[in-house]
Amino acid sequence: MQVPPGNPLLLSLTLQELLARDAVQVELVPEKKGLFLKHVEYEVSSQRFKSCVYRRYNDFVVFHETLLHKFPYRMVPALPPKRMLGADREFIEARRRALKRFINLVARHPPFSEDTILKLFLSFSGPDVQNKLKESAQCLGDEFMNCRLAARAKDFLPADIQTQFAMSRELIRNIYNSFHKLRDRAERMVSRAIDNAADLLIFGKELSALGSDTTPLPSWASLNSSTWGSLKQALKGLSVEFALLADKAAQQGKQEENDVVEKLNLFLDLLQSYKDLCERHEKGVLHKHQRALHKYSLMKRQMVSAAVQSREPESVEQLESRIVEQENVIQTMELRSHFSLYCLHQETQLVHVYLPLTSHILGAFVNSQIQGHKEMSKVWNDLQPKLRCLFVGPHGAPAPPRPPQDGLSAH
Repeated sequence: MQVPPGNPLLLSLTLQELLARDAVQVELVPEKKGLFLKHVEYEVSSQRFKSCVYRRYNDFVVFHETLLHKFPYRMVPALPPKRMLGADREFIEARRRALKRFINLVARHPPFSEDTILKLFLSFSGPDVQNKLKESAQCLGDEFMNCRLAARAKDFLPADIQTQFAMSRELIRNIYNSFHKLRDRAERMVSRAIDNAADLLIFGKELSALGSDTTPLPSWASLNSSTWGSLKQALKGLSVEFALLADKAAQQGKQEENDVVEKLNLFLDLLQSYKDLCERHEKGVLHKHQRALHKYSLMKRQMVSAAVQSREPESVEQLESRIVEQENVIQTMELRSHFSLYCLHQETQLVHVYLPLTSHILGAFVNSQIQGHKEMSKVWNDLQPKLRCLFVGPHGAPAPPRPPQDGLSAH
């Protein structure tokens, strides 16, 4: 895109600068006992404002509505769904994670991060934050009404903005689809790591149970009683190593859930908010503009018809006044349409600022795999010497296992 130098349309931000704007933590507050109606409450702490406040889901809803009202032409991330009856811990935890992603995307968004409603939400510790947010939204209009560049937005847009917008929308749709598949596969890998941890733990417990068996040997097996006793003693001690292996596998799964899956979800939330913004632009601003033009066209026809039919002067004057009003509406809608494209251009840049997050995600994934395999390999190597007593030779002496030879079984 060809844009003038010094154009306020351009964002000069890096991913590191965005991430450094704030880091917001969202943690569950333990439920109070003895209450019939229990509401999930969150402790929301902001590094930037050095604040710690308590919020409920409905507080997030009002904050989200206020953002949409004040910034209709910006990427406002969606909220997770409202709590259903009988919501389990898994749902509550998933929603906590989603709320954390939401508030961090908002806290790092350039226009949002400088607005008073963000500071209000993150730092106001009074009894009714919802009313405070609503009052704040009523006092001021939306971004178009408060931005000094809104009326001149068209001057900063490239001539081929509509073509570029269509291309950017298609590109981001493709990126979203690819990242969605990556996230699904990452979730499956985390699930397998957790399942592997559970299997290793059970495997070790079963070996321990086998080694702790107190069933007496039958008389015909008495010749091998010492062998079985040695085996049981060895098996009983293996559960420690398998428990350690299970713990390492679970740690790896948890780390990849936090560092890989969550970051993929964060980027997907951002991309989805861009897709939603594009729909709002087409179904909102453009649709209203078209309706205003259609209404104006009908009024002009009525004016021509009135002139031909020589109606009363008062009715003609009223019609002329309505046409002037509608012309003002159309002019405002045209300005809003250009400002919407101006914002879309900036939001597209913001998505691209976040794209290097891909390298962070891949780096976290690779490092987790290397560290996980390294730690588990050490435990396996420590376990190997303890298996020697399990392999008894023909004269009762320990015999280490021989490696398989080309897959051929012994005869």
